[in-house]
Order: sequence, then C-alpha cells, then structure tokens
Amino acid sequence: MKQASPRNFTTSSDGSLTMWVPKLDEHYHSIHGAITESQHVFIDAGLAAIDKDAICVLEVGLGTALNAKLTLEQKGDKVIDYYALEKFPLNPSEIKEIKAMGHEAEAQILAVSPGEKQEIVPGFQFELSTKDLREFKVEQPRFDLIYFDAFAPSAQPELWSEQIFQNMYDALLPGGALVTYCAKGVVKRTMKAVGFEVEALPGPPRKREMTRAWKR
Repeated sequence: MKQASPRNFTTSSDGSLTMWVPKLDEHYHSIHGAITESQHVFIDAGLAAIDKDAICVLEVGLGTALNAKLTLEQKGDKVIDYYALEKFPLNPSEIKEIKAMGHEAEAQILAVSPGEKQEIVPGFQFELSTKDLREFKVEQPRFDLIYFDAFAPSAQPELWSEQIFQNMYDALLPGGALVTYCAKGVVKRTMKAVGFEVEALPGPPRKREMTRAWKR
C-alpha cells in the first residue's frame, strides 16, 4: 500500500485539532473551526436529519476521527453502525500524539485495526476500511447516511466523479442522505445526474453553502 503524504498537526480557529497535508495544501478539517464545521455539516445537517432509531453511517475520509467522535457523543439513544473509508489511516505514532493532546476518544477509534468491527461504547459499532474510494462498491444498499468528507475537488478531482457518486447513491437505502461541505455547482450537477435530490443549505463559518443530497 502506498504511504500517506507527510502531514502535520495544527490547531483550527476554534481551538480544535486538524492536520495539514503540505503536498496537497489541504487540511483534514476547516482551519476556521474543525469542530464547528463538522458539527454543522455532518451532525446537524446529517445525523439529526435521519429519523431512525438505528442508523448505518458511511464516512468517506476518517481523518482524525473527529466526525466519528462527534457522532458517538451525540447519538443519544440511536444505535449507530459506523463504517469509515480511509486509504491512509493515521499511524501508531500519530495516534499516540493525538492521545497525548487529550483526544482520547479519537485515539480509541483510530486504534481500531482495519477490517475489525469493534463496539466503542454500547450502541456504537465501528469498522475501518483502507480500500480506495474508487474501488468501493456495495452489492446492495446498506447505509442511511454518508459523510462525504474527501479532500476538495481542486486537490483530488477523481474522488468527486460521476462514478463515485453513482456508487454512493447505490450504497444508500431509500430515504438516505449524503452530506458534504462542498457546494460547487459542478458537484451538485454530478449528484443530480445519478439521481440525487440535492439541497443547498447554509454553510458553516466562511462557507456560504453546503450540500445535502437525498435518495428518495
């Protein structure tokens, strides 16, 4: 497997953790507030919008496990089956550093070995896959919610293609939703082309809009 590009820990404007990948000039989370953006996009517009007691979540881009940690903390009485795709998961030394910074919940999630399903707390099952997103395809719909948190189209356009979104659409159960920070017109048109019903929602700080796409 290819090695991840060098990456460095940094702090976003709300004091929360993110990472910077110099080769792509991309951050894992918003530098204007990692927790603020994740809460707004993935929890408030995503998790809270799915009216089911048991939810199967797919995350594209686990990163520092911030979205998974927020989902765990705010799941309430819901039962969550959480499946994350991350081609280049954090290595043991990076996980150790995250834990030393006080992010123990994230470290616990990040320490789960790929392919091993683990119950992090009662009602929250977690599994990691290092499969390339371009190779990910399910035989039948299984997810209620997709957190699409890949690097921006300008950095990795191949992850925002029509084929990728067709696979995402096919992976969702009817009534399921995909949420992403990205609101580019070309991305929304691509989603619509594969069958999504697309909503433009108010974005987090420094972003005018975000996107929620439904499989009706």
